[in-house]
Amino acid sequence: MKSPRNSGGSGASAFAHDPQRSFDQQTIFWAPEALPDVVPVAVTTSGADPSAPDLPLFNVSTAEMRRAADGWHAVLRIGTVNHRVWLKDEPSIGHRYAAKLPFDENLPPRAHAARRLWRALNGRAAGPAFHELSKQRRDRLRQVARALDARHAGSSYRVIALALLGKKSVPKQAWKTHDSRSLIIRLVHDGFSLMRGGYCRLLRSGRRNK
Repeated sequence: MKSPRNSGGSGASAFAHDPQRSFDQQTIFWAPEALPDVVPVAVTTSGADPSAPDLPLFNVSTAEMRRAADGWHAVLRIGTVNHRVWLKDEPSIGHRYAAKLPFDENLPPRAHAARRLWRALNGRAAGPAFHELSKQRRDRLRQVARALDARHAGSSYRVIALALLGKKSVPKQAWKTHDSRSLIIRLVHDGFSLMRGGYCRLLRSGRRNK
């Protein structure tokens, strides 16, 4: 297990991302109330079978840890999958852990994440994530992000349409009443909605077919 890394003399850290690096170049940590895939765990002795082997929850060489005011956050890299856990107390290799799954709206995705972690710790394939987005949804989100960036840069709806849809889809006449303009306006509107906190809904998407 890697040594926990934190900042400040108190040992607490908000572990904010580094704006100079892209998201895929750094580990992003999420609080369990924000991302249902985070599995809350705690030390347990009740009901443990002494003959059962310990699952090495924190004995993972690729684990990344952060300490914050609310406890410890960990991303465990097992195979090709990142598993996220949170616990109040400092983790220890010698303890047994149990998932804590409150009966709230996040129970289905959190139970799914806990099962994926359990399977990975037992050497099995973790299986698909609960909140995988369809290809159509991912493609539209890419368009939304591009439209939002262009609008922030000062581009007109027409210029955005030319970039996203191509010249054939942007008429020279009657632009203000054309369907393409309405589409671009919706993309920009959805982009601002995501930027103002709507992105959290993506983290809580229900399981859908690909």
